[in-house]
Amino acid sequence: MCPLSPSEDAGMEIICKNLAVPERYREFIDGSHRNAVALKTAMVGLGTYQPGWRWSLHAGAQTGKISENHIGYIVSGQMVIRDAEGTETTVSAGYAFEVMPGHDAWVVGNEACVALDFTGIE
Repeated sequence: MCPLSPSEDAGMEIICKNLAVPERYREFIDGSHRNAVALKTAMVGLGTYQPGWRWSLHAGAQTGKISENHIGYIVSGQMVIRDAEGTETTVSAGYAFEVMPGHDAWVVGNEACVALDFTGIE
């Protein structure tokens, strides 16, 4: 349990937020979704991506943007990540990853992929 309420943490050096009570929620066109909270220097997201989900089709198509730098951790399931140079790797549960802007990623297999991601706040 977080010992600080949101109103108490404004001037403190410890910020604690629950991803079950997201500040940002995004549902993708295939029913996948991502919750996120903003800390002082980073956004932390928790996404559940359904089998067949692909960033370029289900996220990039909604935003019209290229993918950003992502640091992540796969909680369950797996996804393939292809960097801007075309190199692909499959990332499975228990693995952390970092990929630069311009990448694509997609869920493989019949299981949803649950992943944490971390992006800096400028």
